[in-house]
Amino acid sequence: MKRSLRSLDGAVLDGRRALVRVDFNCPLKDGVVADNTRIRASLPTIRYLQERGARVVLLSHLGRPKGPDPSQSLRPCVTELERLLGAPVTFLADPLGGDAATTTKRLARGGVAVVENTRFHPGEEQNDPALARSFAALGDLYVNDAFGSAHRAHASTEAVARLLKPAVSGFLMEKELSYLGGALEQPARPFVAVLGGAKVSGKIELIEHLLPRVDAILVGGAMACTFFRALGLETGTSLVEEDRVALARTLIDQAGSKLVLPAGAVIALRLERGITTRSVPRDRIPAGWAMYDISEETEREFAARIGAARTVVWNGPMGVFETPPFDHGTRAVARAMAAATATGVVTVVGGGDSAAAVAQAGLQDKMSHVSTGGGASLEFLEGKELPGVAALDDA
Repeated sequence: MKRSLRSLDGAVLDGRRALVRVDFNCPLKDGVVADNTRIRASLPTIRYLQERGARVVLLSHLGRPKGPDPSQSLRPCVTELERLLGAPVTFLADPLGGDAATTTKRLARGGVAVVENTRFHPGEEQNDPALARSFAALGDLYVNDAFGSAHRAHASTEAVARLLKPAVSGFLMEKELSYLGGALEQPARPFVAVLGGAKVSGKIELIEHLLPRVDAILVGGAMACTFFRALGLETGTSLVEEDRVALARTLIDQAGSKLVLPAGAVIALRLERGITTRSVPRDRIPAGWAMYDISEETEREFAARIGAARTVVWNGPMGVFETPPFDHGTRAVARAMAAATATGVVTVVGGGDSAAAVAQAGLQDKMSHVSTGGGASLEFLEGKELPGVAALDDA
């Protein structure tokens, strides 16, 4: 069952240091933030704290460094945050240094500081209590607004929340849990899930968790080929997980008419831009050819089902969307979701590749909610408890 978390609303903030875990894991190019989506997503929480006189201290990781690495410093994120806030931001290069806590105490009311990449410390990913104590010394209360990191039990997401009280959820965290939780717990029906991606193995728990809850699961991506093989169809050189064919057969039997597979496939001899493609029914994939996208007939069927739904959750692309023309099916689903949103359908995009595809199509503002967490949203939709959420206080 959904927990009711303690919120930022009720916390005493004036003059207090709010240690906020944000997700500034942004792509960098030539030392500059290439996409500021995640920084912008954290602004409502940061501004709320500023307006109420808190001293705001931000923690985030960036990339997967193996210790301090200048190329993965958060300095470019600080520059971008300063631009968005229109005010200077203090940078704490060493949160373990003796003067770090003093610096946070000397921040002006409404002042903001950013701590260098939490993953520069080996104790971060080990959920090390000593590192968590060093982080806790930088604040008087803890706010987790990093849904994208909530599935990791790290020192800055889990251990520190057990030390620094109150430990409350930020506005982005609340929004994520509200949309994803609402879709699972109390969806307006029909409730349709659209699942794609390369492998069935990565989505088994998701399919099993969603099956009793949804009215239909629309399957695209290469994972559809493993289901085709389970139906005894020729799949050519398409990606098939041989060790999952029996499981796919079981899922087909369990799901019955709820599981909707592509009617057809866009195929090619190999994956490259500008190559000759053919569109064929799913039982006509020839030897030597591989499926790289769903057919236009499938696009139309999926669009009709999305349009007739009241709640839609989407996780995973329909084809190899990074390589045109095999982005056609994914874009078609994004357009169908946007059109459905305009008619009042609740549409939730579950982060990762789906979120990237929606952003590429310029449609992120046309969805009810686009999750900032790929792995976190997947685990949440699978029904798993997220350590970074579990550590927060109940309302």
